[in-house]
Amino acid sequence: MQKNHQFIPINEPCFKGNEKKYLNECIDTGWVSSTGSFVSKFEKEMANICGRKFATSTSSGTAALDIIFNSLDLKSDDEIITSNFSIISCSNSIMRNGGKVVLVDVCEKTFNMTFEGIRDKYSKKTKAILIPHIYGLPVDLDPILEFAKDKNLFVIEDAAEMHGQEYKGSPCGSFGDVSIFSYYANKLITTGEGGMILTNDESLHQKYSSLKNHSFVEGRRFVHDDIGFNYRMTNIQAALGLAQLEQLKNMVKRKREIGIYYHSLLKDVKGLSLPLNKTSYSDNIYWAYTLTIKKEIPLSGGELSEELKKYDIDSRPSFWPLNLQPIYLKNKYFDESLVYPISKQLADKCIYIPSYVSLSNDKIQYISETIKGIFSKYE
Repeated sequence: MQKNHQFIPINEPCFKGNEKKYLNECIDTGWVSSTGSFVSKFEKEMANICGRKFATSTSSGTAALDIIFNSLDLKSDDEIITSNFSIISCSNSIMRNGGKVVLVDVCEKTFNMTFEGIRDKYSKKTKAILIPHIYGLPVDLDPILEFAKDKNLFVIEDAAEMHGQEYKGSPCGSFGDVSIFSYYANKLITTGEGGMILTNDESLHQKYSSLKNHSFVEGRRFVHDDIGFNYRMTNIQAALGLAQLEQLKNMVKRKREIGIYYHSLLKDVKGLSLPLNKTSYSDNIYWAYTLTIKKEIPLSGGELSEELKKYDIDSRPSFWPLNLQPIYLKNKYFDESLVYPISKQLADKCIYIPSYVSLSNDKIQYISETIKGIFSKYE
């Protein structure tokens, strides 16, 4: 395979709409901090897209989680069930706010937690379920939501990777008591850094809006009735986000085209498992296009990444299981006798490759031919 001399990054934000226009408006008017018209416009548009009554912008997706778990007034024996195969901010937010993390393994084909896994970890101490959708397919929500309602559990939908995705025809971000999004630079909609909390509960919305803004007492700026944070989104960030939202449908369309094209080029590589194109409840949005190396192939995800680097192709490892995070092992946070084999297998054998919206078809072809060349030695 001839080397491509132009490096292909794992991600490249797409700014082809009104981003510069809206940013110039922020600069020209001087409204660059968290006070400005784009903040409320962005919040309103996100609420509309997700069919929610209220939206609260934050400085990051992690900040959104911190605010939610702070509001739950967690006690040390309050258990929060979540996925073992997710970013560490999910578990850290629970721990920082006094709760106990209970982990479940995931489905090998969707990378998501399952109803059965949640049901088996439920106890009388369970207070909430945090449901992160991973990579491109949503969690199968209906049985989980029905179970949560029956057990009176608070549900947080983590839709950080699900911009524009749907579950059974309804937008991701519309489920659970609350939902959150991230707008980090690798997300489909980006504000550089940033997040959002959505809910239909007005009292929760008011609480979240207060906590993100130092908990100022209304009408008395430097008087505070709670321990709040500076977790505000700036007008500049919101301007970027609003311009990006205007292009969401086209971005989703292109992401699906990229995923389907990769699949057509790589489907005959015997040593790889590719992402599911669809499930009974959703078509894949391919936020990340994953490659899972089959068990019988003597190649790790890290080794595959090193091979791709030789051809100027960037990639990323999949999530490292939360139960195996060094900081948690050091502090003996989780029961070491509990094993999560699928999470560990994915951590060892799965990576994702470039799939950003502006990625050209010729680069997809180059990446695919390189991958086929690497795996040809194992056939």
